[in-house]
Amino acid sequence: MRGTVAVVDDDETLCAMIVRVLRLEGFDVAWSAATGSDALRRAAASVSPDVLILDIALPDTDGRDLLGALRSHGVAAPALLLSARSSVADKVLGFGAGADDYLTKPFAIDELLARLDVLIRRAPGATTTAFVLDPVRHVVAGPGGTRPLSPTEYRLLAALVSRRGQVVRRASLISSAWPPGSVVRENTLDSYVARLRRTLRDVAGDPSIATARGIGYRLD
Repeated sequence: MRGTVAVVDDDETLCAMIVRVLRLEGFDVAWSAATGSDALRRAAASVSPDVLILDIALPDTDGRDLLGALRSHGVAAPALLLSARSSVADKVLGFGAGADDYLTKPFAIDELLARLDVLIRRAPGATTTAFVLDPVRHVVAGPGGTRPLSPTEYRLLAALVSRRGQVVRRASLISSAWPPGSVVRENTLDSYVARLRRTLRDVAGDPSIATARGIGYRLD
């Protein structure tokens, strides 16, 4: 077996084709889903896959937001984003959200298979956090309750979750959380991080976000 894959795409025809080809080529498909909500349910009920294939344009959420939520649920598998959006800005947003690869539609199936092989070879072990993200309701939940997050707060926290234990540079956090071309002052980023620390302290009992002075932030 070449590895275990999970597929999230709301295009039923494309999703079925990917699943069929993966199985024919020696992959095991752990689960597939058409929405972010369904993906979270299936991920919770299944062994973590070796690699994720996530469409960006899902009916109930953005695939990049879903990625952060899956990371907060302990799914550490490398992620390949699928999208019809081919601009550099869209790719930067995808990588900023913690994706490991990005493939534009339409794509050649042989290229998809080759990229999956590469990602599976570097798959890490699972990690967990004291809180989880919900990409549909844009909330963070933990032992201390549930708190709403603005879209910017959600994507900032998701970017940190996706690279937990690593220092994420300030520029990367800004490109992940704000629209392309936004002018964001450094103290604006600091204010958002301070707000997230307070939120995490409320829901999880620990600020969790460490400062790497002059570089960025790290979620421990």
